[in-house]
Amino acid sequence: MSTMNISLPDSLKSFVDDQVSQRGYSTSSEYVRELIRKDQDRQHLRGLLLAGAGSAPTTSVDDDYFESLRAKVRRG
Repeated sequence: MSTMNISLPDSLKSFVDDQVSQRGYSTSSEYVRELIRKDQDRQHLRGLLLAGAGSAPTTSVDDDYFESLRAKVRRG
């Protein structure tokens, strides 16, 4: 595992310390890793949403669509 040192103003350091103690993290590093993972997930989801928004339209998702799915499930 690599090491990264960061500098924070006192107010942010206090905030991180509070989050660590209140939310059950073992260390401030664990808290920061969790924030980075959440940001990665958010960026991945954003990419998927943008790709979906830019894709060509397909079948309408309406009552008929869902009824056809139910029929397929019933048939087995």
